[in-house]
Amino acid sequence: MIDRRILLASAMSLAAFSAFRWLGLGNASAGEKSAAKFEIEKTPEEWRKQLSAAQYNVLREAGTERPYSSPLNKEKRKGTFACAGCDLPLFASETKFESGTGWPSFYQALPNAIVEKSDRTMMMVRTETLCRRCGGHLGHVFDDGPKPTGLRYCMNGLALTFKPADGSST
Repeated sequence: MIDRRILLASAMSLAAFSAFRWLGLGNASAGEKSAAKFEIEKTPEEWRKQLSAAQYNVLREAGTERPYSSPLNKEKRKGTFACAGCDLPLFASETKFESGTGWPSFYQALPNAIVEKSDRTMMMVRTETLCRRCGGHLGHVFDDGPKPTGLRYCMNGLALTFKPADGSST
């Protein structure tokens, strides 16, 4: 006959295993990003030669820059924000807004510019945004943005470059 201790221990083990998998700590999601195929693929050494150490940390290791540290926070000119890893246009300047978070924020990505994946790090579930062409980590998207989309693409400035529109001065 099963006593309560065995039943309780079994239930706790099952709950712990489920939580472990849900948080992304199991093997099922460990190589999720690296298993994806992207148009531009380089070795870590090639990326390190191309990117600064801080850009490599953000784009290739899903790091996060310090809030309010990016000069792109104050960028107001008309133009396009592109991936710092492969130069793919990602966001139009018209969709940039001040979110008060300390990172460049946009309410809409350009068509076919990004891919999204579930991010279960830091004991929460978020939606990570990656460059569609090179797979570089850009930041996260949240559903607390302004109209018309209600989205807030919270991007690392180190993951972006700004290309001013021709003749843009303000």
